[in-house]
Amino acid sequence: MYLRTLLFLFLFCSILSSCHWYGYLNDPNVTIQDDDPYLYIPTGSNFDTVVARLERRGILKNSKGFVWVAKKKNYPESIKPGRYKLIDGMTNNALVNLLKSGRQTPVNVSFHFVRNIQQLAGKIARKLEADSASLVQSMCNPEILAHRGLNEETCELLYIPNTYEFYWNTDADGFVQRMAKEYDAFWTEERKRKAAAIPLTPVEVGILASIVMSEQAVHKSEWPRIAGLYINRLHMGMLLQSDPTVIYAHGNESIKRVLLLHLEIDSPYNTYKYPGLPPGPIMIPEPDAMDAVLNYENHDYLFMCAKEDFSGYHNFAVTIQEHNRNAAKYQRALNKAGIK
Repeated sequence: MYLRTLLFLFLFCSILSSCHWYGYLNDPNVTIQDDDPYLYIPTGSNFDTVVARLERRGILKNSKGFVWVAKKKNYPESIKPGRYKLIDGMTNNALVNLLKSGRQTPVNVSFHFVRNIQQLAGKIARKLEADSASLVQSMCNPEILAHRGLNEETCELLYIPNTYEFYWNTDADGFVQRMAKEYDAFWTEERKRKAAAIPLTPVEVGILASIVMSEQAVHKSEWPRIAGLYINRLHMGMLLQSDPTVIYAHGNESIKRVLLLHLEIDSPYNTYKYPGLPPGPIMIPEPDAMDAVLNYENHDYLFMCAKEDFSGYHNFAVTIQEHNRNAAKYQRALNKAGIK
């Protein structure tokens, strides 16, 4: 009788224990309490870091159950950094399987109308684990640049604006290597052929595209016409006389009206003083702007001036006399508006 009682108690406890562990494994244990379903696990994290992040977010209903399942499945020995999308009501088993597999949800990284490497690094650092300092350090990698005819002054051209998918834990070098592949993919044989026909190198196309964009930031429809104007000037050996290059040379984007005193600055970016293209881009050119240069409008325009109605469009002219009339109208409009 005594032995039967002990056996019954043993079986009863075993059943209770099995139910307990079964619940740890298969009962819903994940709760998403905000609009962010993502768990970020930094590079170098250990198991305690993962548990602490889950607990800090209030994601786990029962931390003990998660820890038990994780250890049973050897997850503490295989922590994988990244960005993981969690689902409300996930079981510990499903959560551990996800984290152990390393199946991340990629991040969409977009950048457009960026001025320089520092600004680009800041944008990327807000999306990826890599910080802006490490990005800046890697972005002008001499070996990667030299292979593509780029240098420290033109390194911005390696970065083709678009929307890309990255894993969140991509490091700075990984980002640069991906962008180098995107640069190579953009410069197809057809685009290289069109550049050679102008004739410009891919680097020169990028520099000119950055000027075209800076001259017209509102109406992209004018980009091929503006590109054609500057190509006409290059072919004729004329100074480009681009106001945005002068503003860039001063390093002062607050300049709204380029005056004679601004034109005196001694800088290779001052296209009123130095012939040809400046040594580097004045912003990171959009792919559409580079295509506008490659497919420039064939015309005889040599001059342009912003329209006096402040619509953002330009008046184009073939002769200096016509241009002077257009410029006088615009100057009167500026004076009337009190723009200095």
